[in-house]
Amino acid sequence: MPIYVYRCESCGLEKELLQKMSDPPLTHCESCEQDTMVKQVTAAGFELKGTGWYVTDFRDNGKPSTGSGSAES
Repeated sequence: MPIYVYRCESCGLEKELLQKMSDPPLTHCESCEQDTMVKQVTAAGFELKGTGWYVTDFRDNGKPSTGSGSAES
C-alpha cells in the first residue's frame, strides 16, 4: 500500500497516510475542521535489491563492440 501525503489548503497541516489505492482520498482536515485537504504529488522511492541488477544488465564487461568499427578494404 502506498503512503500518500495530504496538505490542508486552509491551515497548512501536512499528513502522511498509508492507504489502499482504492480508498477514497482524504478531504476533511482534523486540525481546522474544513474540507480542504488535497493529495500532494510526490516522487515514488524504490530501491533495486538483490544480485544481478548492475553486473548482468548494465555492465559492459569489456566486450568488443560488434558492427560499430570501420571495416578495412
